[in-house]
Amino acid sequence: MAVAIHVNHVKKQYEDNVVIHNLSVDIQKGELFTLLGPSGCGKTTLLRMIAGFNSIEAGTIAFDDKVINNIPVHKRNFGMVFQSYAIFPNMTVYRNVEYGLKNKKLSKEEIQKRVEEVLEIVQLTEYKDRYPDKLSGGQQQRVALARAVVVRPQVLLMDEPLSNLDAKLRLEMRTVISQLQKDLGITTVYVTHDQEEALAISDRIAVMNKGDIYHCDTPERIYSRPYNTFVANFIGSSSMIDGVVSSVGETTKIRMETGLEIEMNNLVPLEAGREVLVAVRPEEFVIVEEGQGMKGTVKLKQFLGKCIQYEVCFDNGIVCEVSSDTNSAPRIYEAGETIYMSVNTKRINVFDKTANTTLIEGVYSNV
Repeated sequence: MAVAIHVNHVKKQYEDNVVIHNLSVDIQKGELFTLLGPSGCGKTTLLRMIAGFNSIEAGTIAFDDKVINNIPVHKRNFGMVFQSYAIFPNMTVYRNVEYGLKNKKLSKEEIQKRVEEVLEIVQLTEYKDRYPDKLSGGQQQRVALARAVVVRPQVLLMDEPLSNLDAKLRLEMRTVISQLQKDLGITTVYVTHDQEEALAISDRIAVMNKGDIYHCDTPERIYSRPYNTFVANFIGSSSMIDGVVSSVGETTKIRMETGLEIEMNNLVPLEAGREVLVAVRPEEFVIVEEGQGMKGTVKLKQFLGKCIQYEVCFDNGIVCEVSSDTNSAPRIYEAGETIYMSVNTKRINVFDKTANTTLIEGVYSNV
């Protein structure tokens, strides 16, 4: 049966190096919760603290209401899928999957039933008598996944499980993982540094950096309304353009460094003269008619099928990444051509230049 995971003010320290700083987060029962961040941010350390592989210097971790700080690893009732497949090369697929059930004092009939059920779920029934060296990377990872869930754990922990697969297999396996997790309803904590992977499979994402969670929310809100500039730059990409509040009233006007003045109606109360950063994702630039908006020069054009990716240098020297949908683009610009751009004010984000936190009304870090 799935459980909620409550991480309360935990700390992890190696001598003088504090890896996790007073971190708290609640993971809901049955959700796929992703810890996302760059290498060294503390995401794997936190996962290992939940598993019991790492000690906890302060705070508590609980499954539902039961604090697990001092419960041995083998009694925590979790399944684990590692970056390396960690399956036994001298055992068939069937024997690998049944291995975790051997010490549970189940009948042979029950073991067989469980193994066959999970092999069917991960679509490995026809490969049950094969050895790992006769399987593809994706199939080996399915074996590891089946072995982790066949014991019916309360929690499934996954540490960069797809990083050793090629691009096509990663796409295939993230669909398998997402569907399996939803079918079984296991509370799952998933660690990755791949933003697209996190956006595709997660119910919620916690973006980590320097041992802290900076923003925790659904993939849609994390992407569209990041709490700070780190999140805006780590999830996808954003051009950060200096700006200043030029006037306030029923709406707030901001003059961007590129010369464009925009009007916003979703900002917290601001005073004229406040320095800000306007964050614009590539798809939030809008191509406008000649003489309007910001004048720039196309430095690079890449045709990617569904979109055209441009690198545009504006007249003041600022270079931005711009994406234009192929189906709606009025035309395709070539390198060296002049282009005029505006921005979608309903989609862009505005941050305080000093604190680097959002000025969009109603956006919180949720931690």
